[in-house]
Amino acid sequence: MRRAWVVAAMAMAVMVVVGAGVRLGAERGAQKAATAAPLPELKAVLTSPPLVPPPIDRAGNARVIVTLETSEVKGKLADGVEYTFWTFGGTVPGPFVRVRAGDLVELRLTNHHGSRNPHSIDLHAVTGPAGGAAVTQLGPGQSGAFEWKAMNPGLFVYHCATPSVPAHIANGMYGLILVEPEKGLARVDREYYVMQGEFYTRGKTLAPGAQALDPAKLTSERPEYVVFNGRMGSLLDDGALKAKVGETVRLFVGNGGPNLISSFHVIGEIFDTVYTEAAMGGTPARNVQTTLIPAGGAAIVEMTVQVPGRFLMVDHSIVRAMEKGALGALEVAGAERPDVFRVLTLGAGGTGGH
Repeated sequence: MRRAWVVAAMAMAVMVVVGAGVRLGAERGAQKAATAAPLPELKAVLTSPPLVPPPIDRAGNARVIVTLETSEVKGKLADGVEYTFWTFGGTVPGPFVRVRAGDLVELRLTNHHGSRNPHSIDLHAVTGPAGGAAVTQLGPGQSGAFEWKAMNPGLFVYHCATPSVPAHIANGMYGLILVEPEKGLARVDREYYVMQGEFYTRGKTLAPGAQALDPAKLTSERPEYVVFNGRMGSLLDDGALKAKVGETVRLFVGNGGPNLISSFHVIGEIFDTVYTEAAMGGTPARNVQTTLIPAGGAAIVEMTVQVPGRFLMVDHSIVRAMEKGALGALEVAGAERPDVFRVLTLGAGGTGGH
């Protein structure tokens, strides 16, 4: 009964806000007609994880067209484990979107005709009804669009906001959008996209075969998997991030949740700079060992890598890394730096700690 009431209440809220959205749309249309010369129109460059679109180097703002499609696809959650992911753009997380403060953004969303469920999008970067979800509740084969002005710089989560919202997020419907400050971000050597998420399968962790969402585990916040970029091992071996000694690496780190807080840490490195909760405009934190990222939140971390080796990225709620999959690697190539780190006596046995 309680769940049915919640779904009904959310549906009613969507209907109410849609009406408000239509009125706001008319008002904004009138305002737009009164403006001066139109902005140049550009198609957004979208990238799949762990890749990031290039920094914005154009002069002035633009009208940026962002086109996304929701779809439900079967894929690998872990070795021998299959899952039907609900996605933006066919990947978990969805494509990385990069715009600049002051841009006018047109978001075009289509729900693939082969989907079995309605889907929508709520971008935390949007100032407007339900972050856009109020006007993008789309059944299979339907399309919708809305326009918004990117006013607040920062790194923001987007996700599906169709009831049951927890189920849509838990099935993989989340991603990141970066709104660069008007003067841009300082250039670095490498940028990567890492996003944590949870999966609540009916089978226990690593139980083989096709797995489905377990609503009871989702409600009680007991995930079988906590992973980076949609599956166990996505950022290990051939998927490991790469850098060279002396380079500065910037990680755009998100947490899709839907429930847990991430304690993001890179073993053997210290974050030189952290934009806590991806806030821009103030003074970032310096020399941070581990940063907290709330569900539905993000952080930007930067580090200059000074010695070669394999540096593990983890959720330092450490069982999640060692047992549930929140584990990735940054592989740094280059010459040794004995002035920074050198081996005096090599230990026998073991694996080198965590």
